[in-house]
Amino acid sequence: MFLENLKIAFRAILANKLRSLLTVLGVMVGVASVIAVVSLVQGLQYKISSDLESVGSTFIRVIPDLGVQRNPFLQKMPSLTYDDALAVRRGATAVRDFTPLFLATAEVKAGDARHDTTMIAVNGSYQEVVNQWVQHGRFFTPLDEEAKKRVVVVGADIPRKLAMSDPIGKTVQINGSGFTIVGQMEKRGSSITGDPDDIIFIPFSTAAAIYGRDQMKHLPLALQVRRRDDIDLAKEQVREILRARHNLKKDQPDDFQITTQEELMKTISGVLLNVSLIMAAVVGIALLVGGIGIMNIMLVSVTERTREIGIRKSIGARRGDVLVQFLIEAIALSGLGGAVGIVGGYILANLARFGLKRFVDLPPVHTPFWAIVLAFTFCAFLGILFGIYPAAKASKLDPIEALRYE
Repeated sequence: MFLENLKIAFRAILANKLRSLLTVLGVMVGVASVIAVVSLVQGLQYKISSDLESVGSTFIRVIPDLGVQRNPFLQKMPSLTYDDALAVRRGATAVRDFTPLFLATAEVKAGDARHDTTMIAVNGSYQEVVNQWVQHGRFFTPLDEEAKKRVVVVGADIPRKLAMSDPIGKTVQINGSGFTIVGQMEKRGSSITGDPDDIIFIPFSTAAAIYGRDQMKHLPLALQVRRRDDIDLAKEQVREILRARHNLKKDQPDDFQITTQEELMKTISGVLLNVSLIMAAVVGIALLVGGIGIMNIMLVSVTERTREIGIRKSIGARRGDVLVQFLIEAIALSGLGGAVGIVGGYILANLARFGLKRFVDLPPVHTPFWAIVLAFTFCAFLGILFGIYPAAKASKLDPIEALRYE
């Protein structure tokens, strides 16, 4: 009986193709929008998770922080210096190593080729702290840092951008100063925070000599904890040391922020979830309009097929049989719109990704299975919700009156 009703439903839908298409247009747009948003957000979350996991679970970031009670227009950014990092390294038993991070823009020249990129000044522990390694050549040695040598390690894409086939040992101009390339980092792939392969590294001591110590007073610090179980201990030790060095009283808030990888992931996941919920609420309006359209067309269908209902009832069809017939038709109509919407949403997400590629390098879209199941389930619920009234109206028709209907 179910299969027979399903066949009848699809015959009725195909008999009025344009009307059926216009009816489920709202559902298709709504589902496509939801799937597109979820696919883009899930792709972002998957990429961010991969990036954070590649750094490792023992990574801690410390940055200067004005705090919520401070006014950024009236107060200067709190200091966080290389000496603070040294004090943490000496006093925090749970911290294995650290690297300061000084960021600046740089113009790199090799012959006639020029390229603008990001320069980061770090120490020799950078590789171990952030779990990113040199693929060719070497990284900075203690001798490089002590002598403030003008050496540079380039990202995986820099040689291609400068038309250099074998960069190791070659000299490049960075902001007008000569640097020797001693290493090339392994390829990491695209990231939403920037391209980790389009970057250069110089020794922190060299950057301090070039830019001056006054530019090194507000540094982000990257710390590596000895063990994952020591994360909480490391945070507490770092907090105590920095508060003591910054002469903060007990009632004063921290003027720095300590963040672990798990906290970063939770924060980012929360933001992406809120974006998804807001978009889902907006798209819900389109689905509501689509549901009303289904109800209207089902009422028209009941009116058009009044004689058919009378014939079915006169030969023994029960009220429940007629109710199920039209309810299945409403669900089939809604489900068909949902199926088209799912495919359209995936295509829309990919088009959005490629369309925005000029402005931001988004990761590949990822449509989770639960999103597809949820979309189909919601469409079925929509069909039941807005199909129950027309189906009930059809089931209540008197067979004699229905047979007389013209």
